[in-house]
Amino acid sequence: MSADRSVSDKTLLDEFTEDFTKILEKHCKYIIVSGFVAIAHGRSRGTEDIDVVIERITREEFTELYHDLEKGGFECIQPGKPEKVYDEYLTENSSIRFVKKGKFIPEMELKLAKDALDEYQLKTRTKIPLTGLDVYFSSIEANIAFKEEHLKSDKDLEDAKHLRIIYSEKLDEHEIQKIKKINNHTLKGVV
Repeated sequence: MSADRSVSDKTLLDEFTEDFTKILEKHCKYIIVSGFVAIAHGRSRGTEDIDVVIERITREEFTELYHDLEKGGFECIQPGKPEKVYDEYLTENSSIRFVKKGKFIPEMELKLAKDALDEYQLKTRTKIPLTGLDVYFSSIEANIAFKEEHLKSDKDLEDAKHLRIIYSEKLDEHEIQKIKKINNHTLKGVV
C-alpha cells in the first residue's frame, strides 16, 4: 500500500470519517479505534460502523457538538433532544450512533472516554500518514494491545496480526505490554 493515497482512493467510509471528525475536532479531542484502524491500513473486512472515543465533555458542550453535527448533515439514531441523549446514553457509558441524514450506513459509534485506558489513548493519539486520512487514531500499539488482550475475537486477532505485519519494523513492544497492563488493572492511578 502506498504511503500517500490519493483522494480518488478514498472509500465511502474514509470520506464519512473525515467529514465527521472535522466537526468533532472543533469541539473536543477524539480517537478513531477498533476495526476501522485495520481497514484504513488495507485490511479487507466488512464493517458498517466506525468507532470513535471522545474526551469527556459537559452536557452543554455535547449539545453544541450535536447541533454542529446536524448542521453538517448528520443525525443521531437515538431519539430525543441532545440533552436527553447525553443523560440517558453517554453518561451511562453507552454509545450513540450518527449517520448521514437519510442514510442507514455507515454509522459513527461515539462514546465518551470512560477510563484510564481511554484517557491514555487520547493523550497518545496520532495521525497515521500511511492511511492517507487526516484523522486522529489511537496508536498502533494501543490498537494491537486492546484487540489482543481485551477483545480477542477471531476478527480482532486478525486485525492485530495485520497491524503487526505492517508495522513490524516500528512497533514498540514495551508500549504494547504497558497498555495491556493498563487494560488488565483496575486502572486507578495508572495514567
